[in-house]
Amino acid sequence: MENLRNEISRLNLKSIIHTKEKLKDQIIETPTIKLNSPYLKKINPNSEIFMKLELFQHTGTFKARGALSAASQIDENKRQFGITAASAGNHAIAASWAAKKLAMSAKVVMRSTANPYRLTQVKNEGAEIIITDKLDELFKIAKKLVDEEQRTFIHPFEGLSTSLGTAGIGLEFVKSIPTLDAVIVSIGGGGLISGVASAIKQVNENCKIFGVEPKGAATMFKSFSTGKPIKNVTIDSEVDSLSPPMTLPFSYAVCKKYIDEIVTVSDEEIFASMVILQEESKLAVEPAAAATLSAYIGPLKHKLKNKNVGLLMCGANIDNKSYSNLLLKGQNYINKNKSIF
Repeated sequence: MENLRNEISRLNLKSIIHTKEKLKDQIIETPTIKLNSPYLKKINPNSEIFMKLELFQHTGTFKARGALSAASQIDENKRQFGITAASAGNHAIAASWAAKKLAMSAKVVMRSTANPYRLTQVKNEGAEIIITDKLDELFKIAKKLVDEEQRTFIHPFEGLSTSLGTAGIGLEFVKSIPTLDAVIVSIGGGGLISGVASAIKQVNENCKIFGVEPKGAATMFKSFSTGKPIKNVTIDSEVDSLSPPMTLPFSYAVCKKYIDEIVTVSDEEIFASMVILQEESKLAVEPAAAATLSAYIGPLKHKLKNKNVGLLMCGANIDNKSYSNLLLKGQNYINKNKSIF
C-alpha cells in the first residue's frame, strides 16, 4: 500500500510537465476545436462543446503517448531484447510504433478476433504478432516472452509511466480551453483517464471529470461500487477498446482520486453518437471516442447545462467495413428512438 501511495504521489504536475517536455519532439500536440452543431445546441442551448482531437495522434489513438512514455523508461542494456505487449489492437499498434521509434524489436500478442485493419497496422510498424483465440492467454503468452526472451512488457493501461504519458493530453486540453467546466473521457482500463484527470485536476480542481463506459463493459464503474480493483468481469459489448475484464491497483487508485463520476451508456447509444459525430463534425471515429458524446447527450445532459464541456476524441482506428456496419446500427437506433434524438 505504501508503494502504491508513493507511485501515485509521483503523478504530480512537475513530473507530468517533465514527461510532456521529454516526449514533445515525438508526440503530436493534437488540436482542440469548438463543435458548432445546431443539433447539439437543441439539447443544451447554452452549453459549448470543445473536442480534443487525439484521433490525429501518431498511430491513430492516444495510446502512442503512454506506450512511448513507458518504452522510453526501459534501461539501455535491456533495449536489445525488445518489448512485448498484449492487446486487442490499439495498444499493440502503439507499442510497436514506440519500439520502432526507439530502435527496439516488438513481439505482440493479439486475439484472433482483432480487427484486420489493426493487425495490418501492427505489421506496418515492423512488429511480430502472436495470435491467440483465448482472452486469458494474452497476458500469459506475453509473460512467457518476458521470461524466455527477456523482453520488457508494456502494459496497455497500468502504471505510472503510462499515466504520465497520457497526462499530456489533459495539460494540452486545459491550456487550450482554460474555461472548461467539465471533461468527459472514455474508460477502458483507466490508462487514459488517470493521466488526463490527474493533469486537469492539478491545474483546475474545479473542472469536473466524468468517465464513461459501455453498460456491457462497466468494469471501472463496478470497481468503484465495490471499492477495490476487480477481476474476471463478464464482458458483453462490441466496443472492444473499452472492454478489459479487470481493473488494476494503480489506475484504479488514480481514477478513484480524480474522477468525479462514472456513467454508462449502451453500445447502441455509442453507435448513434458515431453517426452524429460524422454528420455534425465530419469526424469518422471509433466507438471508444463516440462514447464521450453519448454520455453528454444521455446521462450527463442535465448536469452539463450551461457548461463548457470537453469531449476527448480518443481515436479512430477502424476500417471502412466495420465503420459502415456500426453507422447502420447507430442510424437504426436513432430511427427507433426519435424522442431521444
